[in-house]
Amino acid sequence: MPHITVSDNVDLYYRDWGAGAPVLFTHTWALSSAMWQYQATQLAGQGLRCITYDRRGHGRSDQPWDGYDLDTLADDLATVIERLDLHEVTLVGHSTGTAEVVRYLARHGSHRVAKIALVSSALPFMLQTPDNPDGIPMAAWEEMRAQWRVDFPAWVHEVADPLFAVDSPENSISRALVEWSVADSNAVSVKAMLDLSHAVAETDHRADLRRIDVPALVIHGGADGFNPVQLCGEATADLIPDSRLKVYENAPHGLYLTHMDQLTADLLEFIKS
Repeated sequence: MPHITVSDNVDLYYRDWGAGAPVLFTHTWALSSAMWQYQATQLAGQGLRCITYDRRGHGRSDQPWDGYDLDTLADDLATVIERLDLHEVTLVGHSTGTAEVVRYLARHGSHRVAKIALVSSALPFMLQTPDNPDGIPMAAWEEMRAQWRVDFPAWVHEVADPLFAVDSPENSISRALVEWSVADSNAVSVKAMLDLSHAVAETDHRADLRRIDVPALVIHGGADGFNPVQLCGEATADLIPDSRLKVYENAPHGLYLTHMDQLTADLLEFIKS
């Protein structure tokens, strides 16, 4: 299996499909880069080079004890980009992956980056604070972490149907595809989940978003019950100087599966425009 070794000797598994302008995908929390395979397959068939990799603690990558802060994860992303010698790359992130993309730009600049696409954004600031009153209260985060510490699989099964809004008549997803996604979480490190949840919840990206100097496409589900569109998608687009927001009405957080064709088409149009 192809791996890239990053600075602290952690091996990251990656896939590199197709040829053409490079597109690098960063995946969501608790899953692996396999979540992007439907988009990567189609886009590679349209003349693009699609790279996906498993974040440390996820999928087929190593599971070290630490390194789940956003600075380290952004540096991991930088190593992948540099080792594969990517230039004019489009970075596509989903949820937690959007935070990695933005922190990468803040730490490493945009000299290798052409564009970014932020899907189901976990930005700009998820935690409720006095200057972010619409954020998610710390008590809610701690309640979830308490369950993860003793039975992470049970929590995953509880949230799977809401993640894909399986009861919504507007969404089309098979039970088999939901179960495939649930199974993908089995390879994740619970330690990574706990540490990464702090990084996602407690990092304020507002200043970094204002400094982004490449075109950005922000795609969000209007029925996202995990990262609400007003708190995340709309606020993210408002802060990026050169951004375009597309809201998929009735789409849930897992729109990469429920709206896979629409998302793939929008990514293709954005990358090639």
